Amino acid sequence: MNHLGQITIELFVGFFVLLIATKILGKTQISQLTPFDFISAIVIGELVGNTVYDPEVRVWSILYAVFVWVILIYAIEVMTQKFRRTRKFFEGYPSIIIRNGHIDREQLKSNHLDINQLQQMLRQQKDIFSIREVEYMILEPNGNISVLKKSKYESPTINDLSLKHKPVYLPISLISDGKVVKDNLREAGFDEGWLYKQIKKKGITKFEDVLYAEWKTDDGFFCQEMKR
Repeated sequence: MNHLGQITIELFVGFFVLLIATKILGKTQISQLTPFDFISAIVIGELVGNTVYDPEVRVWSILYAVFVWVILIYAIEVMTQKFRRTRKFFEGYPSIIIRNGHIDREQLKSNHLDINQLQQMLRQQKDIFSIREVEYMILEPNGNISVLKKSKYESPTINDLSLKHKPVYLPISLISDGKVVKDNLREAGFDEGWLYKQIKKKGITKFEDVLYAEWKTDDGFFCQEMKR
C-alpha cells in the first residue's frame, strides 16, 4: 500500500476512534473543558497526529494508544466521582471572585486575572456592564463564570411593568488597581481633583488605595477600597 493510502486509512480510523472515545467519555468533555480535559484532548490529538504522519507507525498503534488513554481518562473520571478529594487535583475548584458585592483581590491574583479581564468576562458572558450590579461572581473550573446579581438589579423588565424607556448609559472605569485611568476621566468630563473628592467621601485618601472606581451617568460614582 502506498504512503497516501496508508495516511487515508489512518485518518479514517483516527477520526472514528476519537468519535467513539468522545461518546464513551460523555458530553462533559466538550461542554465543560477542565484543565485535565484540555490536557487529554492535546495528548489524544498528538497521538493520532504523530501516527498519521509517521509511516513507521501502523493503524493498530492508533487503536492501542487511544484505547489506553481512554481507559486512563475513564478511570480518573470514575475516581473523581467516588472520591471527592481527588476532584480538586484533577478538575480544579470554583473560586469566588466577587463576594457580597466586593472584589476579592487575592482570588483575582491567584487566578491570574486583572480588573479589565474581570469586566470583559462580565460583559461577554453575562451582559453585565457594571461591577456594582454583582453580588457574587464565581469562576468555574472550566473558565466560565456564574453570577448572582444584587436584588435591586434583578427587577422586572421595563416591558413587564409597561413603563417608559429611559436612556441607557455605559459605566466608565476611573480607577483600576490603584491607578487613575486618565483618558476615561477626561472622557467623563472630570479631573483628578473631582475624583479625589469622591474617594475622600468614601473615607479613602489615596488613589493607590482604590481597587476599582467607576462613573455611571444615571447611577453616580462607585468605588471599592483595596484591602491590603
